[in-house]
Amino acid sequence: MNWDDIRVFLAVARAGQILGASRRLGLNHATVSRRIAALEDALKARLFRRLTTGSELTSAGERFLVVAERMEADMIAARAEIADEGEDLSGTVRIGAPDGFGVAFLAPRLGALTAQHSDLKVQLVPVPRSFSLSRREADIAITVERPTEGRLVAVKLIDYALGLYASRAYADEFGLPASREEILQHRLVGYVPDLVINPSLDYAGEFNPGWQSGFDISSALGQVEAVRAGAGIGILHAFIARGHADLAPVTGVPAIRRSYWLVYHESVRAVRRIQAVASFISTAVERDRALFA
Repeated sequence: MNWDDIRVFLAVARAGQILGASRRLGLNHATVSRRIAALEDALKARLFRRLTTGSELTSAGERFLVVAERMEADMIAARAEIADEGEDLSGTVRIGAPDGFGVAFLAPRLGALTAQHSDLKVQLVPVPRSFSLSRREADIAITVERPTEGRLVAVKLIDYALGLYASRAYADEFGLPASREEILQHRLVGYVPDLVINPSLDYAGEFNPGWQSGFDISSALGQVEAVRAGAGIGILHAFIARGHADLAPVTGVPAIRRSYWLVYHESVRAVRRIQAVASFISTAVERDRALFA
């Protein structure tokens, strides 16, 4: 078997279509199709079903995907060892993170890492509704739940709190609820339910089952700004809200807890730059643990 054919197979499996894989690989459609055909001939098995919507793995393709990813992991490890990067780091590491943690916590801190390593490029991207580490949409992901499927390495970073907050101007004019029941007497700022990336983040009902917000924003940071502007009471990340003196916590309603996890694919475990970025994030969180208390 030709390693380049296997690399093309992985790209098609992850993209779900030949056209998407060809764009990612920088090859034309015909070349990708020819490589897949050559691999199928070598294995004497059909790896994909061609559909109008793309390419779907056959049962043989599913079995070979496990083998191909293991080969890829060995190749990555070998390259990392042979490269002997020394003290400096090079290459690109993409981090996918929720906007609250990514923008409010990571963005101000990651510059210190790239300042130490001039040949290292770090990309910080928001986590969309559908996200796949196995398809290499990111090298490292920050998630709000420990993943239960796939060949993934998951490390718990920290627990964090979500509480009710209002602007001090709103609190002076309308007061603050002293109980869960009183929440519904106020204007509320919330999130867009059908855009929630994880069921554990659909938490409004934990504050009051009848929660009905008049202003929904799909961004955690957008919710912060709306609450600061006096739009109403919102559920905010405590580690973000504490940085704004114009926000008042609703002390009569207990906060809720969630967790952040750092996740990467097992196949990149040996890649030095990814381990270095993962270690930097873990150390930064540990250093500022009090912020999340």
